[in-house]
Amino acid sequence: MDDAERIGRRFFGDDGRLAVIPRRRAKLLVVLDRLAQEFDLGRTYAEKEVVAVLTRFHDDHAALRRHLVDEAFLTREDGVYWRSGGTVDLGDV
Repeated sequence: MDDAERIGRRFFGDDGRLAVIPRRRAKLLVVLDRLAQEFDLGRTYAEKEVVAVLTRFHDDHAALRRHLVDEAFLTREDGVYWRSGGTVDLGDV
């Protein structure tokens, strides 16, 4: 099991929800990368769509959205969001 998988198991419950938002940046980046996978490359999202996705994982969707934007996993411009970071499975491209 690699570090990302270990961190993921620690922070995400069996139901797939995020139990707690990590404080340490290294762990937070692993969690954010996992959340970024929920957004399709090349697609734009309205804020309410981003909120809907993030609420499935944690009630504090605003904090998750802010972290995703601050760490460049998502980009926001004029109320529209799109995925701009995170790992990419080349089989999906």
